[in-house]
Amino acid sequence: MKKFLLMIGGAMVLVALLFGWWLFSRPDRGTTGSVSTQFRWLGPNDKIVVDGFDDPKVQGVACHISRAQTGGVKGALGVAEDTSDASISCRQVGPIRLLGEFKDGERVFDEQRSLVFKSLQVVRFFDRKRNVLVYVSYSDRVIAGSPKNSISTVPIMEWKAP
Repeated sequence: MKKFLLMIGGAMVLVALLFGWWLFSRPDRGTTGSVSTQFRWLGPNDKIVVDGFDDPKVQGVACHISRAQTGGVKGALGVAEDTSDASISCRQVGPIRLLGEFKDGERVFDEQRSLVFKSLQVVRFFDRKRNVLVYVSYSDRVIAGSPKNSISTVPIMEWKAP
C-alpha cells in the first residue's frame, strides 16, 4: 500500500511539474478575447480563443489567430489535446519594413496544442511575383499532422499616413 501511495504521489508531482512548465513556457501573445462554445460541469468551458501577434521580422504586419481550446478537467490541467481547427487573418497596420533576411516557410508563431505531441504553427512565405506576404496556419504532430489549415495574405503596399 505504501508503494502505491508513493507512486500516486510521484505521478501527481510529475503532472504538476509538467503543467507548470507548459503554463509558464507559453509566451504572452496578447489574448484579444474568447467565447465559450460548450458548457462543462467541471473545469472551464470549451472556447474559441483569439490572440494577436506581430511578425517578428516584418514591421507593419499584425496577425490574429483564433483556435479551439478544450476545457473541462483535462483542459484545466493542461493535458487535453485541442483540435486542429484554427483561422488566421493578417493585415498591414503601418509601413512595412523587412527587419532582416527570412526564408520561405519560416515559423512566425507556434503554440503547443497538447502536452507533448501536437503544435499549432504559422509560417510565412513571400510571393515575389505578386509582392505579397502569405501566412499559413496549421497543426502538426510527431506522427501525423492535420490537413486543416488557414491562409492570409498581405500585399506589400505603400503606407500613407493619415
